[in-house]
Amino acid sequence: MLFNSLSQLVPPMQLLNLRFRFRSPPPLPPPFHLFSRPLKPSSFSFVSATATLSQTLQSETLELLEWGSLCKQLSVFTSTSMGFSTAQNARIPFGRSREESQKLLDQTVAATKVVEVMGSKPSDFSAIEDVSEILKSASSGELLTIKEICEIRRTLMAARALYEKLDELASSDDCNERYLPLLELLQNCNLHVELVRKIGFCIDCNLSIILDRASDDLEIIRSERKRNMEKLEALLKEVSSKIFQAGGIDSPLVTKRRSRMCVGVRASHRHLVPGAVVLDASSSGATYFVEPGDIVDLNNMEVKLSSAEKAEEIAILSMLTSEIANSKRDIEYLLDKVLEIDLAFARAGHALWINGVCPTFSEFSNDIDDSVSVDIDQIQHPLLLESMRKQSSLDVVFDTPVPIDVKVGYGTRVVVISGPNTGGKTASMKTLGLASLMSKAGMFLPAKNHPKLPWFNLVLADIGDHQSLEQNLSTFSGHISRIRNILEVTSEESLVLLDEIGGGTDPSEGLALSASILQYLKDRVKLAVVTTHFADLSRLKEKDDRFENAAMEFSLETLRPTYQILWGSSGDSNALNIAKTIGFNQRVIENARKWMEKLVPEQQQKRKGLLYQSLIGERGRLEAQAKRAASLHSKVIQIYSEIQDEAEGLDRRERALMVKETLQVQKDVETAKSQMETVLQEFENQLRTASPDQFNNLIKKSESSISSILQVHCPSYGSSKDKENTDLYTPEVGEQVYLTGLRDNIGTVVEASVDDETILVQYGKIKVRVKKSDIRAMPNRNKKATTSSTPRVKKQLQQSREFQTPSDNSKEGEVSYGAAVQTSKNTVDLRGMRVEEASFHLDMEISAREPGSVLFIIHGMGTGAIKENAIDILRNHPRVVDYEQESSMNYGCTIAYIN
Repeated sequence: MLFNSLSQLVPPMQLLNLRFRFRSPPPLPPPFHLFSRPLKPSSFSFVSATATLSQTLQSETLELLEWGSLCKQLSVFTSTSMGFSTAQNARIPFGRSREESQKLLDQTVAATKVVEVMGSKPSDFSAIEDVSEILKSASSGELLTIKEICEIRRTLMAARALYEKLDELASSDDCNERYLPLLELLQNCNLHVELVRKIGFCIDCNLSIILDRASDDLEIIRSERKRNMEKLEALLKEVSSKIFQAGGIDSPLVTKRRSRMCVGVRASHRHLVPGAVVLDASSSGATYFVEPGDIVDLNNMEVKLSSAEKAEEIAILSMLTSEIANSKRDIEYLLDKVLEIDLAFARAGHALWINGVCPTFSEFSNDIDDSVSVDIDQIQHPLLLESMRKQSSLDVVFDTPVPIDVKVGYGTRVVVISGPNTGGKTASMKTLGLASLMSKAGMFLPAKNHPKLPWFNLVLADIGDHQSLEQNLSTFSGHISRIRNILEVTSEESLVLLDEIGGGTDPSEGLALSASILQYLKDRVKLAVVTTHFADLSRLKEKDDRFENAAMEFSLETLRPTYQILWGSSGDSNALNIAKTIGFNQRVIENARKWMEKLVPEQQQKRKGLLYQSLIGERGRLEAQAKRAASLHSKVIQIYSEIQDEAEGLDRRERALMVKETLQVQKDVETAKSQMETVLQEFENQLRTASPDQFNNLIKKSESSISSILQVHCPSYGSSKDKENTDLYTPEVGEQVYLTGLRDNIGTVVEASVDDETILVQYGKIKVRVKKSDIRAMPNRNKKATTSSTPRVKKQLQQSREFQTPSDNSKEGEVSYGAAVQTSKNTVDLRGMRVEEASFHLDMEISAREPGSVLFIIHGMGTGAIKENAIDILRNHPRVVDYEQESSMNYGCTIAYIN
């Protein structure tokens, strides 16, 4: 037994009110922290206040960028209650450093690979439960129930199964390093296999009962109680039957009242049970439940054994509770790691849902010219993408979110985005901020190609109206107060997003204050992105290269924004054009244009418009050239990849064939020796009993057998006459030839010249020019030769598996085949392969065969997929003259005849 006697350690009656007290271990530190720099309590006066302000601004920024909505979007892909709660409450961890964020991205990549290999995430997540409250109860001294203990066991078993599944994937895959980011999370965890075994030994979690084998005392108590109950029930049944026979009850009745076994009897017939104790009565008082005097001792024993059993069960539960309490720290650490894995698979599922790609972090240097690089192509706002998909599922007509490009060159610290209202400035800035947070949390981006951006320790934003009546703040006051707080907590690794900087006040003062703020930011942050309607802010680039301009494109033809960013350009507000499109009074617009003409000289306005149109045209021309160049580059890369793959495939096949042929030659030599020894042994045996007249026939028969064996193992590779004729051979266009430089693979002549020593041949998707000396004509180049060879092939099919010489009955124009005797050299075994692998091996074997050879193809039966695929290849292959399907003599094998 696992436990000898727990009740010996603690008296049974004390166990009834037992409350253990365990000292709670210190909690584990969280795996990641929201902020990059931990705070020191010693510097409370300044650092604590700055940290609190930083946390407040960061939380407000997350709310402005709708990070909570994105986390709820992610929660759909979680598998555990812990992961769902973490995502729903927007507690997704961020990397405290660039290295930690990179680890999160690596975990997402590994989880994506697992989902692609398995088709789904591991199913072992379903049994993992949040047992933190159970652990807390155990450590505080509360006695755990059977259900709670079984939840601990199921969670530990599921965590172990998850680890074993990941370890199995890593062991079975050639590139096992791809799964290491997930496997490493559980490698240092204590899975408490012994605790799981103890719980399983003591408790049947399916029935939620404590097993007899849990302790010796429990087994003895239950055995005694069972025997006592059998005696008790036998006596009660006997008494109840007598009462029934005497008319004291309608039917025999044995029941339990006040924890004691008893029988039922009418009140008027109580005398039938003399000396009995009345325990209870029915509601009408007509029936008494009495305890006969003969069973009092047995009832007393039942009560005693029941109490002892309960005490022993409590002792067992107390012991298991103590074990769980002692393991609290390890189990909580394990739950944290399981939560990280669950979130990694959730990020992988979200990445597949949005067709996301993994971002990379650009290098950062203190050098101004090499400090920042943002390169993101065709990124879409993930929340807009979700709305689009919901509308699509409801068959609603919708506008797809316009993808944007974000291009910030090295050395740029401040980007000023100008352009019209409703043009997408704020949405573009929010998309950049959300992309920074997603990459920092290990999430993929809904973009194209290979997005690249820096790692930011803080993302701080001022977007929207911060007017507050309670704090007596106007729109401008709330705006400038928040910017003041942002400037206090920024660092050299921060991203600052400011919307409509300097708005809400006098334009001249707002412009001056905005310019000063941007001059301050360029020396103190990694990147600042601001939107503005102040055209003069775009001129800061003229004096400092750390500034960059961007404009939201506005179509003058449709008078609508295109929501595209023109990097390096400054845009107009187009307020009058927008007012016109929404139906504003035409007279008011005309008066406004007159005021504009007074404010801006006519020639300057005209030159600006022409310059803008010229730049738009030049941009279109450059984009067209870029698309053509990208198309040509894609084709070149595709052709290069095909040639590279073909070259690698040829080298690999050559090595595999050399090894295979070496082994087959060794095997065939042994086979030939064995066959010759058999022929010689038969010759010697028959020679002893043969007469002189039979001597010559016996010699001829032995020589014929030996000749057949030599022919099978030493086939002819062509005469010297054929080699001489090869130099004089000039193929025709469209004719198929053997390419000797490519292991006699078949190619098609595209261009032939009598004077030139080379010809152009197409091999697969590749066209290559080869020398005439490197090609060889196929034996049957016309339909006549192929047709005339068919009767010969059918005749040899009937003579399969018999010894014969290749010259028997051969005629001019027919392909002469060797003896159809199966050996390891002329056999290809496709059993156990996939259909694609079998096709590759069969095609390789056919191409490597000499003209006039016989090939035995072993495909077996099974599902028939390999057989059907092999027959289809033989039916359509240009080198296969005919084939003989399986028969009773060669079951599961097909014979092919190669020209």
